[in-house]
Amino acid sequence: SAWIPQTLTKRDTNVRLPSVQYLTASWRVSGDNRQDYVSIPLPERLPYRSRQEMNPARIVVDIFGATANTNWITQLRTAKEIKNIDYEQVADDQFRVIISLRHAQHWGYAIGYEGRRLVIRVTHQPEKLRLRDLTIAVDAGHGGSNLGARGLRSKQYEKDFNLSIARHLQKELERKGATVLMTRNNDSLINNTDRVLSLRKLKPDLLISIHNNAAGDTTKTKGTSTYYKHLGYRPLSQAILERLLDMGLTEYGNVGRFNFALNSPTEYPNVLVEGLFLSHPDDEALILEDGYRKKMAKQIRKGVADWLKQVRKQRS
Repeated sequence: SAWIPQTLTKRDTNVRLPSVQYLTASWRVSGDNRQDYVSIPLPERLPYRSRQEMNPARIVVDIFGATANTNWITQLRTAKEIKNIDYEQVADDQFRVIISLRHAQHWGYAIGYEGRRLVIRVTHQPEKLRLRDLTIAVDAGHGGSNLGARGLRSKQYEKDFNLSIARHLQKELERKGATVLMTRNNDSLINNTDRVLSLRKLKPDLLISIHNNAAGDTTKTKGTSTYYKHLGYRPLSQAILERLLDMGLTEYGNVGRFNFALNSPTEYPNVLVEGLFLSHPDDEALILEDGYRKKMAKQIRKGVADWLKQVRKQRS
């Protein structure tokens, strides 16, 4: 099943369809030591979509085909991250759930059906926001027969540079006391779907995916960049980019709404780092040096630490 906007449809005047109304029932909001739960009973498993909002921090879920018939919302004190919850009927076939968060920084959520009950799981922000208290997933992009980009002159493959930087980052983070989960430790082929499914089970506090770039233009396009898909995770990508730019690199940019598999999960903050352009001779010359790759890893670690410091300030 899928949702199609009314503006893209035309009523068939030859067929009279029965009117079906899917009414919402009363909700329950609760929590445990890791997550809060919003439980919304529905008569059918209706399609939905969600997004993150900032300033104020909110999760907005649109349920298509539902009509408001909620008599009450029971909110228990066990809910720690959800500050408030409300709803509105945006259109006849669009029912909106609005979840206001206690903290400015989003830390993840998941949505799914349990029978016909739509459950939204909101992850608590960690109590201790320091590297030594977090579990961080590090993803070395590509691997095995998935070669990635290729160096303009060296003809070396991106997959090897990615793994090298990821290993250096692992050491940097572990040196600061973090627990590190690597999606690959060697030259192995693991597709992105399997990486995402594995991370979903492991439940890291955040994810950093390491890649390097390439372009058809080998004379102008160069520099470093970070990418995010969900707005609530942009601050992490910005903090890392700032530290990479401290190395004197050209700014390729902070890119949002990027449709990359490892940026897609909403369950935890995540960022894609595209170190340099292997297609540009100046960038390639830098990344060929292991010492430079090590320095890049150190700057990424500092960027994460900067972001955590910002989040701590927001809480005080």
